[in-house]
Amino acid sequence: MLTINIICVGKIKESYLKDAVNEYSKRLSKYCKLNIYEVSDEKVPDKLSDVIIENIKSKESKKMLEYLKKETYCICLDLKGKEYTSEEFSKKIESISLENSAIAFVIGGTLGIGEEILDISKEKICFSKMTFPHQLIRVFLLEQIFRAFKISCGETYHR
Repeated sequence: MLTINIICVGKIKESYLKDAVNEYSKRLSKYCKLNIYEVSDEKVPDKLSDVIIENIKSKESKKMLEYLKKETYCICLDLKGKEYTSEEFSKKIESISLENSAIAFVIGGTLGIGEEILDISKEKICFSKMTFPHQLIRVFLLEQIFRAFKISCGETYHR
């Protein structure tokens, strides 16, 4: 069974988002082993410089690196990443799972993902060019992973 690791910055505080994460986690248990690893986010000051931004992203990325294993296929969620349809995303996961026992999806904090992780990722994907809170993106990701498994298994899903 494929292992899906979601490595993300920050905890979800809103109960409606926690409920959605729990629901999709439960649904996914039929298709994969799911782990969600949360690392603490760094405080973002009101006044930012490029140096401060890179420093914050680097600190958060170092914490996330502890959960990334060398044999894991790493995919970062990044605004500069490739966009997929649900069907293409399903085929991508299927293809990766043929040669890998685990896939790690990395969701950065408010300022994004540091170069330490972007450099080792095999791929970058983007759900939208719009900006969303990283807590909400976690729900989007879980829903799309669930949909991908449903598509791969030839099961019906909401179009």
